[in-house]
Formats: sequence, C-alpha cells, structure tokens
Amino acid sequence: MKKPGLVLSSILLCSFMAMAKGDPQAGAKKAVTCAACHGDDGKSTAPIYPTLAGQSENYLAHALHAYKNGERHGGQAEIMRAYVSSLSDEDIANLAAWYSSQKE
Repeated sequence: MKKPGLVLSSILLCSFMAMAKGDPQAGAKKAVTCAACHGDDGKSTAPIYPTLAGQSENYLAHALHAYKNGERHGGQAEIMRAYVSSLSDEDIANLAAWYSSQKE
C-alpha cells in the first residue's frame, strides 16, 4: 500500500525541481530594484539582507513565490512581499537564474 504523504512529497519535489530555468540576462535587468539591499551582483550590502549570489535557482524561485503568496512571515517578509507582488512567474524565474549564476 502506498503512503499518501510519500506520494505527495514526491510530486512536490518533482514540481520544485522543474520550477525555475529563467533567463539570467533578463533577470539582471529586473534585479536593479533589488540591488539596494542585495547588492549589484547579489552580494548583500548589510548583514540584515541575505546574499543571493550563488544560491540555488530553484530555491530562489520558490522563495520569491512564497513571499509573493504571503507564505513567508517574519523578518523582512512584508517588505519583500511588497517588492515581489507585481512580478510575473517569468520575472521570478529570470531573477532566480540571474542570482544563481553569480559567484558567491
């Protein structure tokens, strides 16, 4: 007998793995507004802001979607939600591709 939780976890993992795959050049153009906190190349300008350079593309896309959908709370979540609320899925994929392509 299959366990529903295991099946659901497998489906979500596969969806998560296929989520991203954006255009880094388009992401670089979109990242201009992110630079004030996350730096021009994704390297944070202050300890309160995370460095995005070199992070997993899938993780970054998932995190941006979570901010946009109000699934992340605490810290800077409300500020991030305001910034990402108007981003399309393509914008998010492109930003994730840009930051993941940067060296830490």
